[in-house]
Amino acid sequence: MSQPDELLVDVAAMVESGQSTQMSLTVVTGGTVVTGRLAPEAVWRQRVSEVLTDSARLAEFAEVFTAAGPHDGPPTHLHFHVARILQGTVGIPETGGMYRVSIEDVTAWTVGDFSYD
Repeated sequence: MSQPDELLVDVAAMVESGQSTQMSLTVVTGGTVVTGRLAPEAVWRQRVSEVLTDSARLAEFAEVFTAAGPHDGPPTHLHFHVARILQGTVGIPETGGMYRVSIEDVTAWTVGDFSYD
């Protein structure tokens, strides 16, 4: 098991404590580049729950995202919204998505997000 980057954990903790969704970050995890804005876990879970609730086929899964209580200790995951996986000359999905990335699995990161014009 790898040791999480303490600076990245501190960034995630600030996002959690401030309930801000304005911190842009780009990470490399498993060879994949994910770029977007971080959200506090509770905000991220609520948004995923709303999307699932609106789905005729997936509504039953919405409860999984609203049932979780507060997490003790330092953050273990980054919660991206308006995020894209960078692949070649495009970002997938174009409009941005919701991604949860284990801090432990991040091999490189930088402040800011990337987009293609």
